[in-house]
Amino acid sequence: MATIFSLTTPVGIAIGIGISTGYNDNCPTALIVEGIFNAAAAGILIYMALVDPLAADFMNPRMQSNMRIQSGAYISLLLGSGCMSLFAKWA
Repeated sequence: MATIFSLTTPVGIAIGIGISTGYNDNCPTALIVEGIFNAAAAGILIYMALVDPLAADFMNPRMQSNMRIQSGAYISLLLGSGCMSLFAKWA
């Protein structure tokens, strides 16, 4: 997995360089492909940012036994995700 993960960027760069000569920014097909790739990249980033680090926090026995801490954590998570989505509007 580490090898595959470390090769994804160089392979992606090589593919990008390879198709850059025939790429038309205004072509509808190119825009659809770019949107699909951006959505996949965003999904991977959301998974890496939310699921991996937060799973350990939310599975903590102290948090699971205290409803007040659990509610605060969920509200904070939703507010933070909402703020990041708002910031993405300007990115």
